[in-house]
Amino acid sequence: MSNTSTPTIASPFAINEHLTAKNRLFKSAMSEQLGDRNHDPTDGLVRVFAAWAAGGVGTAVTGNVMIDRSALGEPNNVVLDEQSDLSKFRAWAQAGQTDGCKIWMQLNHPGKQIPSYLCKEPVAPSAIPLGEGLDKVFNMPRALVELEILGIIEQFALSAKAAKDAGFDGVQIHGAHGYLISQFLSSRHNQRDDQWGGSIDNRMRFVLEVYRSIRRQVGSAFPIGIKLNSADYMKGGFTQEESMAVLQKLGNIGIDLIEISGGTYESPSMVGDQVKASTQAREAYFLDYAKSARQLVDTPLVVTGGFRSTQAMNAALESGATDLIGLARPIALDPDMPNKALADCDFKADVPIPSTGIKALDRMMMLSITWFESQIARTAKGKKTSASLSPWITIFEIVRSMGVLAFKPRRA
Repeated sequence: MSNTSTPTIASPFAINEHLTAKNRLFKSAMSEQLGDRNHDPTDGLVRVFAAWAAGGVGTAVTGNVMIDRSALGEPNNVVLDEQSDLSKFRAWAQAGQTDGCKIWMQLNHPGKQIPSYLCKEPVAPSAIPLGEGLDKVFNMPRALVELEILGIIEQFALSAKAAKDAGFDGVQIHGAHGYLISQFLSSRHNQRDDQWGGSIDNRMRFVLEVYRSIRRQVGSAFPIGIKLNSADYMKGGFTQEESMAVLQKLGNIGIDLIEISGGTYESPSMVGDQVKASTQAREAYFLDYAKSARQLVDTPLVVTGGFRSTQAMNAALESGATDLIGLARPIALDPDMPNKALADCDFKADVPIPSTGIKALDRMMMLSITWFESQIARTAKGKKTSASLSPWITIFEIVRSMGVLAFKPRRA
């Protein structure tokens, strides 16, 4: 590989022998909410990824694409299965490859993290509800039987093969933020007494088999990555030590890229919730974990969460703890942000914290996420994003599109 010894964000990076990113800037997955009524990509979604690619990012990961249309995390999710219109996915892939950008598809199954209005009886590793106070908006799940587990593993692989056939440059397994793979990894949510639960070796079996099944379908050259929690930050949940064990095993069996995140929507550290001031000042929320991970694996690493300035990004790369810089909200707010960071060593993005001034309402409407979805929606319509966009406009748009369902959580 031709990766430089003293990298900057402008340095190319070889993911594997077959795929090289033109720079170290990595657009992390965000929920675009831009699937059509058949859960295929819309023209607006194609427009968004063309804009992000033209904005200078080297690698872009899609928002979570569901592998099962009977298990949606959100109403307007894109689904890739045997019923999908692959021509629309090909258009999406081509748009994401504008100016040499590489586009990866993130594949996901939500498990029990499905709003009650979307699914009467979700499935999960164990019949354990989400945290206290969420039982009215997230239904009690049914524990998966082994045949169903094997079926979901196979569906991940079939969706990955379809993504490859549609022209995507890689796939990323969503193993974080409280979705199904994260549920299997967590002793809080996985209390099975068979080969899929109990010890961390058993709890990681599901994600390892998902990876192996995908690899058999797409071949040795096609890149496969994972988004993995450094920890859940919840009592009785997935710990940092367990995360390190999973990371090391995935690295040993050949995964091509590991993106490090953390938390769940019950404890959302991935968007800066309860992050220490010293960590915010450094900008990289999960860099300490990445430094430890680097001692265990040679697998390329991505750290996502908190980056705002070219100086902090370059410092993180120079430390050797990460190979790529994950960006999300700054790019949602300004699709041209990567070009600006590449052109100016003193660049710093100004990313506001949207608020109505009513904390309970902000949390109910998930403004730390939905305000940025509003920015993505503007790009989808060919409009300019706006840092001064009123949070009340976001709330109005959510209520207009979802009615009373707008006041029910979409995620745990």
